[in-house]
Amino acid sequence: MSNPEPSLSEQQQIRLEKLNQLRELGINPFPAKFDVSHLSSEVLSDESLQTDSQEGAPRVSIAGRVMTRRIMGKASFFTIQDSEGIIQVYIRRDDIGTEEYNTVFKKLVDIGDYVGIKGFVFKTRTGETTVHAEDFTFLGKTVRPLPTPKEVENEDGEIVRYDAFSDKELRYRQRYVDLVVNPDVRDAFIKRTKMVQTMRDFMNERGYLEVETPILQPIYGGATARPFKTHHNALDMPLYLRIANELYLKRLIVGGFDGVYEFSKDFRNEGLSRFHNPEFTQVELYVAYKDYNWMMDFMEQMIEQVAITLHGSTVVSVGEHEIDFKRPWPKIPMYEAIEKETGHNLYGKSDEEIEKIAESLGIHIEEGMGKGKIIDEIFGEFVEYKLIQPVFITDYPIEMSPLAKKHSTKEGLVERFEAICNGKEIANAFSELNDPVDQRRRFEDQARLRSEGDDEAMTIDEDFLRAIEYGMPPTAGIGIGIDRLAMIMTNSDSIRDVLFFPLMRPE
Repeated sequence: MSNPEPSLSEQQQIRLEKLNQLRELGINPFPAKFDVSHLSSEVLSDESLQTDSQEGAPRVSIAGRVMTRRIMGKASFFTIQDSEGIIQVYIRRDDIGTEEYNTVFKKLVDIGDYVGIKGFVFKTRTGETTVHAEDFTFLGKTVRPLPTPKEVENEDGEIVRYDAFSDKELRYRQRYVDLVVNPDVRDAFIKRTKMVQTMRDFMNERGYLEVETPILQPIYGGATARPFKTHHNALDMPLYLRIANELYLKRLIVGGFDGVYEFSKDFRNEGLSRFHNPEFTQVELYVAYKDYNWMMDFMEQMIEQVAITLHGSTVVSVGEHEIDFKRPWPKIPMYEAIEKETGHNLYGKSDEEIEKIAESLGIHIEEGMGKGKIIDEIFGEFVEYKLIQPVFITDYPIEMSPLAKKHSTKEGLVERFEAICNGKEIANAFSELNDPVDQRRRFEDQARLRSEGDDEAMTIDEDFLRAIEYGMPPTAGIGIGIDRLAMIMTNSDSIRDVLFFPLMRPE
């Protein structure tokens, strides 16, 4: 083996030397497999495995990372951590052999190394469930030391932790380390998976079909956002990472499916914040012959079920708030919500009047901002952050909603709602626009805004227009932000806390 590179730390060099010693002893430090019979949680919870006698005792085979060691001469205690938790192991020289114990275990094993243990289960005099090792197998050598925290009891008898792996940015960059040394982090991701599964089961039970649609799209659409652009070499054409999958799912409604949904990765070329990551997950659902009122009821039921599945209650603790997802949720028209907080009734106002009101409220108006964007800014600045309990904000101005059906009774509005909770939108839904003539006019309005400088305005998708010209039934559609909902359901302060690998600036 070549000499360690000079850039390696002293600890890394020592571990590489130990790696070499293992090989010289004829021990493969990276074997291909190890048969595991039990996880730590199963050993700890199954009292039938515990015995007072080694004779006839059930045998277990466990594996994991070495996390602590207490060397005590001819016998030692150590702990290993697997995917379910931590369990103590008792190991003796007389059981595994002198060289295996004195050389391999005591001198060549480091914190973080993977090992396999076969033996029987007993309880120590202090009542701790422990595996008595009869066989010890090396499974993986760590060359880089884990940043494991140290716990020390101070003069007042309190446990103080030192060297904790707590720097947020470092934890996000090195999630693989974060998950090892801060195992409670796993809980948020386990809850996220259960949340998604609950939603999937809820939709499947109602007969809706899970589908897949293209991520690479020749024309991006379904939302107002800047896309990521790439190039297809063989076809010599530009392609875009999807900003939404709405237009493809609605094509499937045209094709005759009554209900389709997709958990999709979407991509929007925007900034980073506590609530924004350029790559994010949402679920979109489209159901034929329904409207936005039906969709409000559907969402209430589904999210209420998510809360009960994850927390055993409709009440979820989020920061300093207790958020209750119990149905029914309030429904507030958007203009009413704005008037309540600003004193201004924007309904029926012209573009110029809206702009003047916004300026009087201190809203900065940028070139290319249309009426819809200005209203959205006012709502965000004065209303949205105050909405902590789940609420439906309904009946949006038509300028904000180029894909939504006109309101059946209110001129200038569309049948749209956003579900807002903990001060942020978690879902957006419409009675879908299925009039191809009206849809073309809306696309053309978006194209005009684009020409005036709004680079987030939609482009005209001729194939989608052709699809709905073949006829699309009345349809309700919704998009639910999985990441933001997961933040609420796991009491997480940042979207990065519910993404395994959030986008970060280069180191």
